[in-house]
Amino acid sequence: MSKTIELAQHLEKLHINNMYKSDFYWTWDKTDEELDAIFTVADALRDLRERNKSTRIFDSGLGISIFRDNSTRTRFSFASACNLLGLAVQDLDEKKSQIAHGETVRETANMVSFMADVIGIRDDMFIGEGHKYQKTFMDAVKEGYRDGILEQQPTLVNLQCDVDHPTQCMADMLHIIHQFGGVENLKGKKIAMTWAYSPSYGKPLSVPQGVIGLMTRFGMDVVLAHPEGYDVMPEVEEIARKNAAATGGSYKKVATMEEAFQDADIVYPKSWAPFAAMEERTRLYQAGDQAGIDALEQKLLAQNAQHKDWTCSEEMMKRTRNGSALYLHCLPADITGLSCPEGEVDNSVFDRYLVPLYKQASYKPYIIAAMIMMSKVKDPVSALMAMDSGDKRKSF
Repeated sequence: MSKTIELAQHLEKLHINNMYKSDFYWTWDKTDEELDAIFTVADALRDLRERNKSTRIFDSGLGISIFRDNSTRTRFSFASACNLLGLAVQDLDEKKSQIAHGETVRETANMVSFMADVIGIRDDMFIGEGHKYQKTFMDAVKEGYRDGILEQQPTLVNLQCDVDHPTQCMADMLHIIHQFGGVENLKGKKIAMTWAYSPSYGKPLSVPQGVIGLMTRFGMDVVLAHPEGYDVMPEVEEIARKNAAATGGSYKKVATMEEAFQDADIVYPKSWAPFAAMEERTRLYQAGDQAGIDALEQKLLAQNAQHKDWTCSEEMMKRTRNGSALYLHCLPADITGLSCPEGEVDNSVFDRYLVPLYKQASYKPYIIAAMIMMSKVKDPVSALMAMDSGDKRKSF
């Protein structure tokens, strides 16, 4: 029996009917079994790919990508996921569109969605705006489908907003599951989600928020650490507390990187901007106050510089369990002595974990493909079984 068949048999036991024709905004919108289904399908698709089996569930159609912030890994992961399932990809470059001429979100949404099956959106720069844009866009698409403009309703995959980065954190989680030999081995494991120094400012909060919002669902001991003033959204922290209480894990905040790293099984040192500062930044952009934005940037860079000791050094790693915790990063990292004079992680630490870091990133295309498949295929169990017994990918 192939691994894919085993995974399909597990999928058959899960309650996943609500995933069909659904969007993927935040991980905490999904049930435990729905998250299990995403991991299961991602693993099955990877197994099929490794065995050179065709995984095309579409013979035509589009995946529309809208990146309102820069991206390498997520952009190519979305394109790879769409291609894996048989979809072509078209990127909406807003600078080349009519948006600059006053085209509304509602109009853009309908104009790009005529033959689209999935829409991936990244909008992570401004607090209170990213999720709002995704929701406005998809509400317009749903109206277009209801009114007969669109033949079918595309599904949304959140490729990062101001609140969550579900494709990243789900990929991180699947990497952790495989590294520790199964989800049943995660209970009681300590993961340190810590702020780290960066010589740049304005990094989104969605990765640390996504991590504490997801990892607390697996009975893990999740620790958030940051200097004073670098808070994340309080509503996401409340989600983390509720998750931990429900799963028998724990969630707490500490004030030092040293305490967070102590006896940690997993560390995730990553810079982010203070929540209050990101709110101020959004207000300044909305007001068109460039002088205010420039002043805020200088203030935040100076504030960051006060915490250069918040770095994942060799000495810091020695504090972890047996000195060999799993090091995670969403990439690109600010690497001391390589990409910058001082940054989030020492070059020697980063270099030692290079292979597992790249493996961590490699799960993202399969996570995105699984999100698409679970939304677009009514009977994913039969689909996986058909793929398993189907044709090889053609190559000449």
